Amino acid sequence: MTDTLAAPVSVPPERVIDFDLYDFPVDGLDYQGSMRRIFQSNPAEVLWTPRNGGHWIVKTNADVAKVLADSDHFSSRRIMVGPADDGRPPLVPLQLDPPHHAPYRALLQAALSPKAVGKLGERARELSIELIDGFKHDGHCEFIGQFAQHLPIAIFMEIVGLPASDRPYLTEVAETAMRGATEAERNEAGAKLMGYGMAKVAERRANPGNDLISTIVKAEIEGKPIEDFPLTGMILLLLLGGLDTVASTLGFYAQFLATHPEHRRQLVENPDLIANANEELLRRFPIAILAREVKAEIEMGGVTMQPGDMVMVPTPMDGLDETKFADPLTVDFARVKPGANSTFGGGVHRCVGSVLARTELRIFLEEWLKRIPDFEVKPGSNPRVSARSVATLTQLELVWDPKSVK
Repeated sequence: MTDTLAAPVSVPPERVIDFDLYDFPVDGLDYQGSMRRIFQSNPAEVLWTPRNGGHWIVKTNADVAKVLADSDHFSSRRIMVGPADDGRPPLVPLQLDPPHHAPYRALLQAALSPKAVGKLGERARELSIELIDGFKHDGHCEFIGQFAQHLPIAIFMEIVGLPASDRPYLTEVAETAMRGATEAERNEAGAKLMGYGMAKVAERRANPGNDLISTIVKAEIEGKPIEDFPLTGMILLLLLGGLDTVASTLGFYAQFLATHPEHRRQLVENPDLIANANEELLRRFPIAILAREVKAEIEMGGVTMQPGDMVMVPTPMDGLDETKFADPLTVDFARVKPGANSTFGGGVHRCVGSVLARTELRIFLEEWLKRIPDFEVKPGSNPRVSARSVATLTQLELVWDPKSVK
């Protein structure tokens, strides 16, 4: 019973819910819908859970947007609930508040501008076709390992100038850093990524190129080169973002299409729907759970949040808010303006790679459905969701009739 859970005396007991972000029941593979159902069990707009150190949870689209946009009251110093990462370099610019984040963000924006993404999109299409053609006549694939962890990661490796041969190692280490079973495992993997990244920084200092790491190494902030401490955090953020997020989203896309043949046929028969379908799938299947630290007292949803409080910001609750989207659990490729959501975050820290991510996801839909229009999850296989602050499918076996491919 939630009324037996410990909470500060300032928290009204009717606001308390037993919710552990890192360990809650997921119905099937519907991570997003399962989270929504748990939160809907309590009618309050803002909830409190004693789990992971105790923190607030906002659950309406208005409050999610408010927390992400209001840097006067909410800091990005801490972006996950649970123990603070004391001593670890901040993930720059994600963990810097305005205005300090701006010059660092500008470095990343230049490399991921719409113009730059146009060229990267051409490469993503070539690689998508190459990957699909490599296994389409087999009649089966393990989607995560054979496609999702190849396409976006290969493009990322080209952006930062890393050798393709390092992809398997980096993918495995990034997975452990994001979703390892214990804090010690996650910290060890994070240290490996930082060590790898800073070794590449040393290489670029000695022999700079045209890649993004070289650009960062050569950059100056307020007239000075970036010091190693923030530089380490910046490189770690690049590696975690580039190695995990789009690959994880692709898994949810493929699983949905494999289990919803009527939606799949819609896109095969009317490819003009794909751009809108891309936005609708992003709305329905966000993978990131964000958090902010309260830095100035503020009232929200009938409660007063105090400096130092942590607030969990579940991006799925924005796209699945029925006051914003009618019948939000239903995927509707004809939905009007499905892209008006917080899947890529919001405010000054909205994902700098969102243009590239959208491009890669759209290209997957276009090129996969041209070549493998009918497919399903392999009978008897057991795909599972793995999640901490970012959700993913660990494995997804797909099968199809080889005679149906194009």
